Amino acid sequence: MHDFLLDMLQCPACYGALSWKLDEQRADRIEEAEALCTVCGATYPVREGIGLFLTPDLPRADLWEQTDSALMRYLRAHSGVKRALMNVALHSLAPADQFFRALVLEELGKFAQAKAAVDLALPGIYSEAYLACVVGQFEHIAGRLTGSVDPIIDLASGRGALAEFLARRLPAPVVVTDFSPRILRRDRRWFEFLGLSNRISLLAFDARRTPFKDGAVTTLTTNQGLANIQQPGDLLKELRRVVGGVFLAVAQFYPEGDEANAAALRAHGLDALLFHSSAPAQFEAAGWEVEFANRCAVDAAPTSPGDVLPDVQIDAFPVAETTLEFCMLAAR
Repeated sequence: MHDFLLDMLQCPACYGALSWKLDEQRADRIEEAEALCTVCGATYPVREGIGLFLTPDLPRADLWEQTDSALMRYLRAHSGVKRALMNVALHSLAPADQFFRALVLEELGKFAQAKAAVDLALPGIYSEAYLACVVGQFEHIAGRLTGSVDPIIDLASGRGALAEFLARRLPAPVVVTDFSPRILRRDRRWFEFLGLSNRISLLAFDARRTPFKDGAVTTLTTNQGLANIQQPGDLLKELRRVVGGVFLAVAQFYPEGDEANAAALRAHGLDALLFHSSAPAQFEAAGWEVEFANRCAVDAAPTSPGDVLPDVQIDAFPVAETTLEFCMLAAR
């Protein structure tokens, strides 16, 4: 993480001031350190350049840990499946299997091969219109931020697609965040492979209790991070506390009356921010003013499973064919 973050951070547990012990620093990058809360005594380490600001009292399901670990464990226990996934021509695999092969290659540090597998897989997993619609939202956000030099905090970055896009096009530093240290370790190696590591900082925290001071974030972004939020009220209030500028989110909305997908989303507690009938009210109740821009409608269907790994899907939703509306949600 870059040292400009020191002035932006506080204890996520009690919001107390932090006292820093910097053990290893390279120019403006902090590689190893420890932050001590001067109020409650909680400690937060920086390890391998990743600031770890997770509080122990909030339960969370690290899907990256579950997916990657489960996949690697499964392949170690099933050598025949591993050979079928890894020892055949890439183009002979189903798109989902190409993507899972990429995950394994990333785990092995073979990022050039992994990138080739992902680039081949994505057009088979998603339609051309779907991918173009998402990239259009990235371009719209980059256009809104042209000329800004303040740090961009990218929320729930996952594999870092939006963060990578912004880091390539804008002068502002980008902070990649997630509550999964595992995916952030992967992201560090990925951005090093791309030659973008000097543009990126990495922070692990839970968005329900962020480590930022009041109003410290000028620009907050996320790529479909809203799709994974359960009970969003408190989280949106927390984001409202830390954002002193604008929150720009690549959002997706299901059509009203899409009962098949609505029922599945309700069952997982994810419906509040995925319908136009409910999302604005959730933001407004937390003190935000919202606008929607760059709307783009695209047909979407459940992602197809692989042939080698037929019991695993890339995305949990949608569960039935639908028409999704993508847009940029801007909240102030």
